[in-house]
Amino acid sequence: MQCVAVLSPGDMGHAVGAHLKGRGLRVITDLGGRSALTRERAARAGFEAREGLDAVVDAADLVLSILPPAFAEDLALRVAGAMKRTGRTPVYADCNAIAPATTQRLHGIIESAGADFVDTGLIGPPPGRAAATRLYASGARASLLSELSAGDHDQGLRVHLLGDAVGRASALKMTYAGLTKGTMTLHAAVLVAAHELGVFGELAAELEASQPQAWARMGILPFLPADSERWVGEMEEIATTFRDAGVSDGFHRGAAEVFRLMASTPYAAESRENLDRSRSLEETIRVLAAHLAPKG
Repeated sequence: MQCVAVLSPGDMGHAVGAHLKGRGLRVITDLGGRSALTRERAARAGFEAREGLDAVVDAADLVLSILPPAFAEDLALRVAGAMKRTGRTPVYADCNAIAPATTQRLHGIIESAGADFVDTGLIGPPPGRAAATRLYASGARASLLSELSAGDHDQGLRVHLLGDAVGRASALKMTYAGLTKGTMTLHAAVLVAAHELGVFGELAAELEASQPQAWARMGILPFLPADSERWVGEMEEIATTFRDAGVSDGFHRGAAEVFRLMASTPYAAESRENLDRSRSLEETIRVLAAHLAPKG
């Protein structure tokens, strides 16, 4: 494997691409219609820009789809179309936070174009930050992704293979994020409710005294609105996953609503590059409360 296409170079995608460049791989992308921030990230990571998906598919040995879950199926359809037009069928790895049922649908789309499909889930921060990103992969060609990592000592990206069955990597990602991001929304909902009931200060003091670990984790809430819009779709995919497993999907439908609330605030216009890191938790909760739907 020599050339990897990353679609697209967002916060996670550009960091994965930069890591792959460091591993000696050629990294390409399509920047058509992308924002100035995405273009800047791609340039920073050393991506080669190609004009259109046909050109990307024609050059790539592997396509990594890394984008908000709501756009995963549309990209798979467009890449499959490019494969059919060019006659080139690079391995397609969907790295998005989607339900196993959605993954199976995308598997069929890519397979119809004659290409191999790998189910992939990314867990952890983008490569190059606090800890290694874990890339879980399943499917008949999943072992190909081992070439993206130098193994267990790789501090940027570590690949874990989960067997030949498409859907296993997605299931792991969905259940993991169901806890982590689900907990974030529970924390936000509890604090907004306390604010509206006039006991925010008292609850904060009690949590700090008796639940210090939970209180410390709540410190991340001011920084969530920047990611909230794309996480709405992730919560909906998690809800679908739970429903298909016979578990109530109600909690994560509610989690999606909490992220919608965050996305309705001015803070959602920020990106991870320009976050206001001085913003307090109390101020954040006050603004979230102000954007609640009118009562009655």
